[in-house]
Amino acid sequence: MPNVEALEPLAKAMTTWRRDLHAHPELGFEEQRTAALVARELRAAGITVQGGIAGTGVVGTLRGTAGGAGGNRAIGLRADMDALAMEEATGAPWASLSPGRMHACGHDGHTSMLLGAAKWLAANRERFAGTVQFIFQPAEESRGGAQAMLADGLFERFPVDAVYGIHNLPGLPLGTVAVPKGPVLASSDTWEVSFRGRGTHGAKPHLGTDAILAAAAFITALQSIVARELDPMATGVVSVGHIAAGHPEAPNVIPAQVLMRGTARALSAEVRDMLEARIGAIAEGVAAMHGVEAVPVYTRRLPPTVNHPAQAVLMHRAAAATLGAAQARDDHPPITAGEDFACMLEARPGAYAWLGTGDPAHPEGWHHNPHFDFNDAALPAGAAFLCSIVEAELGA
Repeated sequence: MPNVEALEPLAKAMTTWRRDLHAHPELGFEEQRTAALVARELRAAGITVQGGIAGTGVVGTLRGTAGGAGGNRAIGLRADMDALAMEEATGAPWASLSPGRMHACGHDGHTSMLLGAAKWLAANRERFAGTVQFIFQPAEESRGGAQAMLADGLFERFPVDAVYGIHNLPGLPLGTVAVPKGPVLASSDTWEVSFRGRGTHGAKPHLGTDAILAAAAFITALQSIVARELDPMATGVVSVGHIAAGHPEAPNVIPAQVLMRGTARALSAEVRDMLEARIGAIAEGVAAMHGVEAVPVYTRRLPPTVNHPAQAVLMHRAAAATLGAAQARDDHPPITAGEDFACMLEARPGAYAWLGTGDPAHPEGWHHNPHFDFNDAALPAGAAFLCSIVEAELGA
């Protein structure tokens, strides 16, 4: 297996790519410059490139030259490329040059690590058999990039037997890899409820039906789902993130309608189904109690990200072989954020790992924070880990 030192010669190039991408962030499905950089570097390494997948996605294809049983297999390695609609506050020399756009989740680092791994594997094709598909995905940040690539025939055009992804995690020590055995991230769904009553003068509430009072009761009742209906050993989240009613200049009016929106998260399909059913049922029950109408809408966005057992074991062993047993973990708890890599794991076996970037000398903060900056010191370890997955799957 390649160790971190084997990828150190590419550290300078990976850091240059990463900081260039950081300075030029692009939102989902707008990653034209990023995709062009990726395609250019892949072609320079002698890798076959196909662009324009789901708009701005790029796939590089590389065949190993070693003999052996792995010659008939193919695997995918995925990195996301998009940035977030945020103002940056890092003050770094490579800070965003695009107002209102920022790489606040480390996708610039993911792209650079996969490019580094592709370069090393292209120069060491004799170490593996079979095919590697380097998948550079657009629009991971809530815009449906994985779904769009799949709809554009990703795995029909670039077949794989398994697919793997990694994500930086500041809460893990630098150079550590954690591969959860099962659930990694939660489903990410949105819901909304409109309460529709009969508006009236604020001094004469008895002449109307109060949608605001119903909405307030709903918010309180909503928390009973997780507190009293969900198995305490299971995981679920229901949060209200938006409420709109009335006009701030008309506080003496009880409005006829209240709209609220929120998110629901679960680590299993069963809990996800339960959250959807109960949010709607509670809305309608509260509405009936208050004499108003409820119109609930539940939108399924992303399923839970759940590692397949065999691929998780392989990923963990690859991490231990490359980084050392002390740096490889298989017991990291699930996180209730969401990831559209879940859709790829529904389409093909695979696994998803966390790469530790935590370092007291580099307090980059947590994801989606205006002070976040990917820790470049993690690039060689991440690239080496990706290469080790290839050798574990396809090694001679």
